[in-house]
Amino acid sequence: MSATYEAVRDFLYREARYLDEKDWDGWLEQYAPDCTFWMPTWDDRDELTEDPQSQISLIWYGSRSGLEDRVFRIRTERSSATIPDTRTSHNIANLEILEKTDELCRLRFNWHTLSFRYKIVDQFYGTSFYTLDIRGANPLIKEKKVVLKNDYVRHVLDVYHV
Repeated sequence: MSATYEAVRDFLYREARYLDEKDWDGWLEQYAPDCTFWMPTWDDRDELTEDPQSQISLIWYGSRSGLEDRVFRIRTERSSATIPDTRTSHNIANLEILEKTDELCRLRFNWHTLSFRYKIVDQFYGTSFYTLDIRGANPLIKEKKVVLKNDYVRHVLDVYHV
C-alpha cells in the first residue's frame, strides 16, 4: 500500500464507516492478528496511565482475538452493554502522518463520536494514535491508542464509541 495522506485518510474513514454500519467483519479485517487496542485512563494527577499491563485502562486488548471475542459477544447479545442497540456517527479531523517507513506508518488524528441509546445522545471525543503495517495491499492496524478527552461517562464504554 502507498501510505499517502489520502490513502491513510480513506482507511480511517472506512474503519469509522464499518463501526457506524456495524460491519463487524469489515472492521476486524482492519486489524493485524498481533495488534494492540488500548484506551488508557487519566490518573489522580490528571496524567494518562502508561502501562496497560500494570495500570487501569478503559479498554485493553492485546491481540485481535480479544477484539474478535468482543464482537462475538456483541453479535450474540451476550453483552448487556450493547442492549439495546447503539447508533453511532464517527467523525475524524486533523489527521497527521507522524512517521513513515517502507513497513510502518504512524499517525494521529482527532475524533468525535455521537452515540444514541435509550433516547439519549452522548458525545465522546479525543485523539487516536495508530501504527499501520503498510507492507501488504491493504494496511493493517498494529497499534491503536485512543485518548478519550471526556473520560467521565455515564455508562460502559465500548469499542464502537471511539
